[in-house]
Amino acid sequence: MKASFVAAINQICSEKNVKPEQVLEAVKQAIATAYRKDYGHKEQEIRVLLDEGTEGPTILLIKEVVEKVENEHFEILLREAQKIKPDIEVGDELEIDVTPPSYGRIAAQAAKQVILQKIGEAEKQSLYETFKGREHELLTATVTKVDPNWITLEIEGMAVSLPWREQIPGEHYYTGKRIRVYLDTVEMTGKGPQLRISRTHPQLVRKLLELEIPEVRNGDVEIMAIARDPGFRSKVAVRSQDPRIDPIGACVGQKGVRIQAVMEELNGERVDMIEWSDDPIKLISTSLQPASISAVIIVNDQEQLDDLGRRIKKRAAVFVEEAQRPMAIGRKGQNIRLATELTGFELDMYNYDELPAFKAKLAELKGEAVEVAMLHEEQEATKE
Repeated sequence: MKASFVAAINQICSEKNVKPEQVLEAVKQAIATAYRKDYGHKEQEIRVLLDEGTEGPTILLIKEVVEKVENEHFEILLREAQKIKPDIEVGDELEIDVTPPSYGRIAAQAAKQVILQKIGEAEKQSLYETFKGREHELLTATVTKVDPNWITLEIEGMAVSLPWREQIPGEHYYTGKRIRVYLDTVEMTGKGPQLRISRTHPQLVRKLLELEIPEVRNGDVEIMAIARDPGFRSKVAVRSQDPRIDPIGACVGQKGVRIQAVMEELNGERVDMIEWSDDPIKLISTSLQPASISAVIIVNDQEQLDDLGRRIKKRAAVFVEEAQRPMAIGRKGQNIRLATELTGFELDMYNYDELPAFKAKLAELKGEAVEVAMLHEEQEATKE
């Protein structure tokens, strides 16, 4: 019985990726519980031995050797203990073999449900530990079931749900489709480990760029900021400390092959690569491409708290020619919204002819001259 029982445990451990010692400990606890119920007392200290050389479990009743017994479940008189073990002394621990005849089969049956429960718990813990160390990583998943509000995926043998809010809008899912997902967090719940995965998280774009572009992966090109409208458009600001490396060219690749691979994985989502600048004026102007920006005024270059403790965000005024305004704002405000997210500045859009009045009013409020970056004029001068 023992050999086959151990073999079964080892097989389960192998299939479920569970540590054998966890299961064996569960077996011992279950057998001890069954013995107390059928033969002993709930207060007794029972120790179970599962030795490979025996056919069944050995049940040991543990008692402390004393001169006067106050609790017979825990204690035994010295003279009684010495009948079992002559050299024992007061204060020692005595192990008494109380294994009933043919108890192996009975114990195994009584422990079955507890063992299965413990195996389930151990399996959940093992899965949790496996994935907890992989938070914020890119995982490959296979679609196994498609429901109206969520998709069921298989990730390394584990079933994981992808709720609709984490799905790329307009993406078609079908059974057997292989996709990549971003593992945001792993939480242990009453039902086991829960993987919070996403196809809409901005960091999915970062991980795909790292996968496809060696310069990003090895740190030669650094991703500074990402703004994303899932399924439609992303803006990614990159830079390189090595003057020999063109960060935009490295990310786009020859004939756009690298960035195209990323966009295909994102269901055709457009990914705009932008060169990062520590100069907020230049960064704001670049982030609003393809629109041509005429001027930028930094209204507030630091986040502050007002007198009521409310957060005042960084803010800038952007001035464009009337013809450039629709392009700068974008469809449904997408372009300026992504630029705001990318730069960290709240961007207010104005027509270029409003610049003198705005400048004068701001100077009056601040009580000082206002610096204006005349981007459009610089661009025209460069062209000439």
